[in-house]
Amino acid sequence: MRIKSSLKNLLVAFLGQLIGILISFIARIVFIGELGVDYLSLNALFANIISLLSLVELGIGPAMIFSLYKPLANNNIEDVKSLMKLYQKVYIIIGILIIVLGTIFTPFISLFIKTMPDIPSVHLIFSLFVANTAISYFYSYKRSLIIADQKRYIATFYSYSFFAILNIIQIFILLLTHNFILFLTCQLIVTFMENIIVSKTANRLYPYLKDVSVRKLSKEVMNEISRNVRAMVAHRLGGVVVNSTSNIVISKFIGLNLVGLYSNYQLIINALNTVLGQVFLSITASVGNLGATEKDDKKIYIFNIVLFMNFWIYGFSAICLVILFNSFIQLWIGNEYILNKFTVLLIILNFYLSGMRMSVLTFKDAFGLYYYDRHKPIFEAIINLAFSLILVKSFGINGVLLATTISTLTTCFWVEPFVLYKHGFKSSAIPFFRKYLLYGIVTFVTCIITYYIANIFSDSSIVNFILQLVICITIPNFIFLILFNKTMEFKYINELLKGLIRNRIKLVS
Repeated sequence: MRIKSSLKNLLVAFLGQLIGILISFIARIVFIGELGVDYLSLNALFANIISLLSLVELGIGPAMIFSLYKPLANNNIEDVKSLMKLYQKVYIIIGILIIVLGTIFTPFISLFIKTMPDIPSVHLIFSLFVANTAISYFYSYKRSLIIADQKRYIATFYSYSFFAILNIIQIFILLLTHNFILFLTCQLIVTFMENIIVSKTANRLYPYLKDVSVRKLSKEVMNEISRNVRAMVAHRLGGVVVNSTSNIVISKFIGLNLVGLYSNYQLIINALNTVLGQVFLSITASVGNLGATEKDDKKIYIFNIVLFMNFWIYGFSAICLVILFNSFIQLWIGNEYILNKFTVLLIILNFYLSGMRMSVLTFKDAFGLYYYDRHKPIFEAIINLAFSLILVKSFGINGVLLATTISTLTTCFWVEPFVLYKHGFKSSAIPFFRKYLLYGIVTFVTCIITYYIANIFSDSSIVNFILQLVICITIPNFIFLILFNKTMEFKYINELLKGLIRNRIKLVS
């Protein structure tokens, strides 16, 4: 059941995201062509500022999903009803708080921009960002129930369907009206419609959500939720500071235009993270079930398989980015939007370091171990922001990116696996670090080999890009296959894929 649910979640997520990426890339071309880099930069900056306002969510979402695993696994409907009633109230309060804070924040928005661009109605534009974020919280609690019940594919289907619809409508709005405010208003309407439909779907899947009679949660359950939420406050703070302050620092100290250039690279990185992250999101509920039902030896066995998959996916992706990133940007939107090679390498390094955390985070979150590393995000945030402000003055955008690298290596890199192994597996984390080092060396050496082979076709053209792409697909996977085909992890995944193919053939025939 766990494998079946995970694979269904994964399939829908991949298909939806591939369509979403294609549409978003087309939409970006239209956006730049119709509105220009100033609007693009403002859009990226406001998105990051809104992420800071979303701190009021306090990390309740992950804690909420974790608290639902056990009652769902035990078919304890009364506890599920009680939890959902609590989360409904909490998320309504969060939505209202975001509106209030956004309204207070609006008059001071210019403080985050070194030189204000010639864009009318900037405060109205920011208010629309605030409204769109706030409205997304009013029905989020029902989406979380669907995800916790190993049916993420349903929420994913709606998410990507409405994303595609939104982008198509916005493309036509830009082509016909060139109006950014209408562009954002459309986003607000579609967000509201998506939440309504997800809510109705949840009511159909779980009719007991309509029950008026809901008992109070026990003191024990409330204490557990409170502890997890308190721990998640720090995690939420750290995540937002690290992921959402880069553009703000760049805008304030370097200039808004560079935010626009960097946002194009972020779009690709975020698209990759979303696609690749679906592998881990799709198995989170199943891992939560694993944690509630299996012994530690089985947990470690499955974790090593997920870690190996993590390395293959992100190692391969990082190698492809090293060789293809700037070439793709040039072919996609033009040579004037390219950043220098060292900056791009730092972006890719942070992508790899962040991506290689996915296996650990998936298990740590699914096991509900937020409390044990609750101080880590605070140190991560302080280190990141401090080094960003220090290094940006001497090294510009490279200083901001280096700050992210430093904060990751000094905190997340060792704290998260230590917590997982000590409190989740009741074991030493040394085997993990050995595997991590091995995978890192293999990725680095494979990248050098692939780079020198692909560099034969270094001239910028579509033909050479395709040839480099073929090399990127072939060489790393061939090397990984030669090195790891005898390992337990590879054999497990290979047998799993063979079984899926056999079942698919049976269904077709």
